[in-house]
Amino acid sequence: MFPVTRPRRLRRSAPLREMVCETRLAPTDFIYPLFVRNGKGVRTEIGSMPEQYHLSPDTLVDEVGAAVEDGVRAVLLFGIPDVKDERGSEAWDDAAAVQTGVRELKRAFPDVLVVTDICLCEYTSHGHCGVVRDRQVQNDPTLELLAKVAVSHARAGADLVAPSDMMDGRVGAIRAALDADGRDDIAILSYAAKYASAFYGPFREAAGSTPQFGDRRSYQMDPGNAEEALREVALDLEEGADLVMVKPALAYLDVIRRVKDTFGVPVAAYNVSGEYSMLMAAAARGWIDRERAILETLTAIKRAGASILLTYHAREAARLLG
Repeated sequence: MFPVTRPRRLRRSAPLREMVCETRLAPTDFIYPLFVRNGKGVRTEIGSMPEQYHLSPDTLVDEVGAAVEDGVRAVLLFGIPDVKDERGSEAWDDAAAVQTGVRELKRAFPDVLVVTDICLCEYTSHGHCGVVRDRQVQNDPTLELLAKVAVSHARAGADLVAPSDMMDGRVGAIRAALDADGRDDIAILSYAAKYASAFYGPFREAAGSTPQFGDRRSYQMDPGNAEEALREVALDLEEGADLVMVKPALAYLDVIRRVKDTFGVPVAAYNVSGEYSMLMAAAARGWIDRERAILETLTAIKRAGASILLTYHAREAARLLG
């Protein structure tokens, strides 16, 4: 009790505060999401995501090289197709942007961890994450296509594949397809608890993946549900997921903690586009301290239980920590 006990004694100096710090960020915690499209010399800023770009494979290599110098060691690639169709067939084209980008990155930086997003929404003309019939997203016919995408990415050299579609059974289908192709060493990072969130808006502009009808609530999770998240994670682990993700991060810190406490597996959390853009907009207006807000945000996500942080702030945060 005060005055014998004085917690402020341990806050008096920076060295002492650092010694008793409970949660520490490191650049090795981060996966840096990037958008790749075919072409050469492409570096086009995304309007709703300041300082984030559409990149062609050559400028992707430049960007990842700069990120490596900052201390980042892992990236996540999203593809921007040349042509969209009903099935999203460019997603499993071995000459598509992601596959080309993976090959270029692994040639230039063999030790960088390359993760690829496995979904169809960027590639379909209707903007949904699967096969559509009569304006309904079909679960089982989509699984075969997702598996084809995963195998194509693995053949290109991806280290991890990350299915983000939220179709039932997709982890098992992808695991079986990878194993049948002799890719049993390729890990799966499952978007296991992905919510139907309002915070994806800037990403959908960046990827051109806004649904052309309806929404994604028939397959992404209701924001009010936490118990369901635990069921989703359990199912994905049973199907062979090596890592699981909660998305978004900031509005679901409680879910991150529950997943970590329940399963004890490595948990990833995605600090999504809307969270990034809100912080950047407020910082641009001088309403918050940008650098402190970035580190505080990422520390909160890690403190909640995430050991892997997918964030567009990866480069800047790595520099601040360095």
